[in-house]
Amino acid sequence: MKKYFKYLSALALVAIAAMSLSSCGEKELGETIFPDVTDELDPNSYTYNFDKWLKDNYLDEYNLEFQYRLQDNETNMNYNLQPATLRNSIDLAVLTKYMWFDVYEIVTGSKEFLKMYGPRILMLVGSPAINPISRTIEVGLAEGGIKVTLLNVNRLGNYANNPDQLVKVLNDEYFHTMHHEFAHILHQTKSIPTEFRILSAGHYDGMNWEKKNEQMVHSLGFVTTYASSAIREDFAETIACYITYSDAQWKAILDDAARGWATDRDDVSSDEWIPYYCYYYYPNNNPVDENGESTLTYLLSNRVDTLEDGTLVYKNMYQKGRLRNNKPEQGEDGKWYDLDGNETNAQGFLLDKNGNLIPIYAYAVEDDDNVSGKDVLETKIQLCKDWFREEWGIDLEELRNVVRARIQGFNAAKLEELRQQIQLPE
Repeated sequence: MKKYFKYLSALALVAIAAMSLSSCGEKELGETIFPDVTDELDPNSYTYNFDKWLKDNYLDEYNLEFQYRLQDNETNMNYNLQPATLRNSIDLAVLTKYMWFDVYEIVTGSKEFLKMYGPRILMLVGSPAINPISRTIEVGLAEGGIKVTLLNVNRLGNYANNPDQLVKVLNDEYFHTMHHEFAHILHQTKSIPTEFRILSAGHYDGMNWEKKNEQMVHSLGFVTTYASSAIREDFAETIACYITYSDAQWKAILDDAARGWATDRDDVSSDEWIPYYCYYYYPNNNPVDENGESTLTYLLSNRVDTLEDGTLVYKNMYQKGRLRNNKPEQGEDGKWYDLDGNETNAQGFLLDKNGNLIPIYAYAVEDDDNVSGKDVLETKIQLCKDWFREEWGIDLEELRNVVRARIQGFNAAKLEELRQQIQLPE
């Protein structure tokens, strides 16, 4: 209610001012009805050291306003958003400089590139923006080459005492988001290459991308499911993933992209519960059974062996995906079962008669989608490299190497070292 009355009062003031102007056409304007605004920092403020650091490192250096105090007029009012905490704001402020601004300074040899092409506003929001219809989550936004918003910042606090997990979350969500959103700013200045635009034409799906299977979109030449939603997202995701993903992550994606996909195979079954295959291709992406439930096989862990005939062996895999909401049902005996009555553990992984996890065998099948996903992905990466070099004079490979070196060398001690740049009062 307070917010409503504040806006109502402001509108009333504007209306009064407008009426005054219309009725006093030739009179001089009086003093402003709004209070004076100053850019000077208050040295007595608890956040003075942080505000001073932001001014020195962002505003003075890059003409960028780093907003960590949530401002309603700068956010999408369709979302119920929360402000970022001070501690999480400090962490992301120093990390953004370390993993984004400093990296471009190293690669280009100066601060001029981001002074010219970087955003003018970088805003932090504590909570994610959740789409109530699709239930998808936005963790970053780039608006017109002017503003970048990083959301879900308060999630950082969940990993304060778990540095290994913190590094993974930082890379997967925040560092990736920074480079993704900056790629949007760059392609809003210089267009996405035409060759890139036509590579996956006909395979983008802006309405149902979040329902797609990750391995399936790899086989179509997309680095993530989100990349399959639109050309601009494909371009930004390809760049951001290439910069932040490890060699092992890229190898896994290219392996997926190079393999065939098929529907249920009746010829691979036995009394030992062994083989529910892993590699498949669904022409309609995610088929459902007569009850409307997904029959998609869920691959959730790493391969543990490769047989002579090329068959891949996995462990900890869902049986056929016939699990309501990915969870089995608990029986009266306290054990867990899938919907076909096979015993599982609490997570839904199949168990043998001795209660041990069952290995799953992956059989190669013919790829019938008429797309060489690996070739498409490798072509997209090369086009991104060419675009960075020809349009911006930047070596994308060097950029990736600097980012990867910083990610690999990042740990709790490094984060604490970066925090020491900003000392808050006791």
